[in-house]
Amino acid sequence: MLFFIDESGTDHHQAPYEVLAGISVRAREAWQLILAIRDAQLRFFGVPLADVLPEFKGSKLLKTKTFRLARQLDPLEESSRRDHARALLEKGRRARDSGVQEQVTRLELTAYAQACLAYASFVLELCALHDVRVFASIVELDAPQPQGRMLRKDFSYLFERFYYSLEAGEAHEHGIVVFDELDKTQSRRLSAQMRAYFQDTAKGRRRATRILPEPFWVHSDLTTLVQVADLVAYCLNWGWRLRDKMTKPTRQELMPFGFAAAELQFRGRRFDGQRQRDMPVFGICHIRDLRPVGERTLLGESEFDEE
Repeated sequence: MLFFIDESGTDHHQAPYEVLAGISVRAREAWQLILAIRDAQLRFFGVPLADVLPEFKGSKLLKTKTFRLARQLDPLEESSRRDHARALLEKGRRARDSGVQEQVTRLELTAYAQACLAYASFVLELCALHDVRVFASIVELDAPQPQGRMLRKDFSYLFERFYYSLEAGEAHEHGIVVFDELDKTQSRRLSAQMRAYFQDTAKGRRRATRILPEPFWVHSDLTTLVQVADLVAYCLNWGWRLRDKMTKPTRQELMPFGFAAAELQFRGRRFDGQRQRDMPVFGICHIRDLRPVGERTLLGESEFDEE
C-alpha cells in the first residue's frame, strides 16, 4: 500500500487550520489512477497539465478567484470549455518561454476556471473509483508545539490510522510512505524523528511491522498522487468541519469538495481494552495539542482525547 502525504495551511497565513493529509492506494491501482488523472487532464484542459503548469495544487485550482471567474458566464459546453481553457494555458506557456504576454479573453478565463472546478471534482470521483482512502490530522493553528525531538502528534496520529487500515486488510499488506520533499534540513529532521518513533517507542515498533519506517522523498510537481494528497488537504482545510469541534469558518463554495474528500476517509473498528468493546476508528482526526503525552505530563497538564 502506497501512502502519499502533503500539507495545507502550514504557512499560517490565511488557512483556518493546518492539515496533514495522506491518501492510501494499492500499488496495483496506483498506475491506473495516474493514467485516469492524465486522461482527465486531456478531457478538461486539452493538454497534460505537466506541460503547461508547475503542478495542480488545490490552492491554485480552487482559490476564490477561480469560483468568481467561473461564474462570469453560464456553464460552457464541455468541448468548447476545453478548447478555450487550452488556448489560455498555451498562451501562458508561450509567455513564460518568450517573456511576451499575450492578451487573454474573458471567455478563456471563464472556460479555464470552469475546467478547474470540474477537474478537481472529477479527481475526487476517480479516487473513489480506485478505492483510495483518506487520512488527515487537522490541527488548530494555536496548538502547542513539542519542545523536544519527538515526532509531532499529527504525524503519529496519521501513521496510527494508516496502520489500523493495513491491519484491517490482507495479512501480507505493508505500507510505504511517500512525502513531498521539504528543504534538506526539514526532511532530515522528520526522517530522524520517524526513525526514533518507529525504533524507540513501543507503539512505533508495533507499527513498523506494517509500515516501512524510512519514507521516500519526492518532488510534488513530478508526482501525481502527492498532488492529489495536496488537493485533499486543501479541500478538508476550507470545506469540511467536524461538527461541534471545528469552529473555524468554511468557504461555502468548497463544502461539496470537502465533503467528497471526507467521504473517502478510512473507517474501521478496533477493540478498546478500556471500554471492553469494539469502537469505530476514523481516518480524519482533529488535534488541539501537538505535544506528546509525556511532555504534557511533565508539565503537569491534563490529557484529553482527540476527536
